[in-house]
Amino acid sequence: MTSIRELAVSAREAARHLASRSRGQKDAALCALAIALRDQAGVIAQANARDVARAKEAGLTPAMVDRLGLAGAALEATARGVEQVALLPDPVGSRHEMRRLANGLLVGRQRVPLGVVAMVYESRPNVTVDAAALCLKSGNAVLLRGGKEAAETNAVVGRVMQQALRESGLPPAAVQVVPASDRDSVRELLSLSDLIDVAIPRGGKGLIRFVAEHARVPVIKHYEGVCHLYLDEGCDLQMAVDLTLNGKVQRPGVCNALECLLVHPEAAARVLPAVADALLKAGVELHGCPATCQLVPQAVAATAADWGKEFLALVMAVRVVPDLDAALEHVARYGSNHTEAICTESHSRAQRFLREVDASCVLVNASTRFNDGGQLGLGAEIGISTSKLHAYGPMGLESLTTEKWVVLGDGQCRT
Repeated sequence: MTSIRELAVSAREAARHLASRSRGQKDAALCALAIALRDQAGVIAQANARDVARAKEAGLTPAMVDRLGLAGAALEATARGVEQVALLPDPVGSRHEMRRLANGLLVGRQRVPLGVVAMVYESRPNVTVDAAALCLKSGNAVLLRGGKEAAETNAVVGRVMQQALRESGLPPAAVQVVPASDRDSVRELLSLSDLIDVAIPRGGKGLIRFVAEHARVPVIKHYEGVCHLYLDEGCDLQMAVDLTLNGKVQRPGVCNALECLLVHPEAAARVLPAVADALLKAGVELHGCPATCQLVPQAVAATAADWGKEFLALVMAVRVVPDLDAALEHVARYGSNHTEAICTESHSRAQRFLREVDASCVLVNASTRFNDGGQLGLGAEIGISTSKLHAYGPMGLESLTTEKWVVLGDGQCRT
């Protein structure tokens, strides 16, 4: 069996070759990958069905099982996503801020790949494909270490991707699935500071904490989404209902789903009953503060543990707060720097919310579900970073590159 270090060594070598490949070569490989995924759909579906069955037997939450699926429409959507990545502009090699200095030197910056990326994630076998496609397009090699719950799916998908690369003339070692054995293998992977340039963890609190504590390479955290919507004084009733319902119900098991509703007292009396009625009809369980429970008798009393909790289910916390100051204080205390939104008719309060809330995406009169690379015009994303270095928010192709200085001269020497 190939060791973790050997996998990383081959990834480092592949990254060196991949960085110099043209956009045409990379795009052709991505198109070949999409075709291969469709050709092997039956094999992938069989492996995925076995993973899903084991996950259900093991008692994984519905949200985790939902994220595990990669067959039928889910696989087709993943293949289309690969094709969409092929259509995106290639950031590698682009130059900007070129300027002429007094000594005649032309200086600026040029985008280059990060190098070798280690992805450590749970469930979501589509991440295996998405991350591979984005890393290939941006000239990076990637080591993909998914969770054991998707081990069989990831192994099959990994073989399909490597064969597509081989047939396209790109180094197969540019995309490698690291076997999901135990956490000792993850520790070893994260210790290879001489071979790996960055680690990107995606998953629950435990996984993110584990990676951050054991990594000897830079870590870009893709942490939990404790997302809030604040219904401001004078907010539009229908907009409040629509934003709350979409944020919570459309897909409750994802990181940009709404987890907590904050409500101004005026909006509570005027708007909250209708909002709560829509949520209850959609099957949402409401955990409310005392003021909420008075207005919405069907709500259960919230506990301290409900504030700052990522439910990832049809459950939502609701709290009436005195004013915008209190809403901002609540978000600062319980938010996870992921996604925060306000529903308001006030331009000044909207601008204050945008200015003072610390989150990777802050929205005014729009659903939290828009914090997504595809929705924000990136075409695709490798995840949503809740770190601030070097990316904050959805990470698309450009976020998988860095910049180096380039200097063009005609013989200048420093005096």
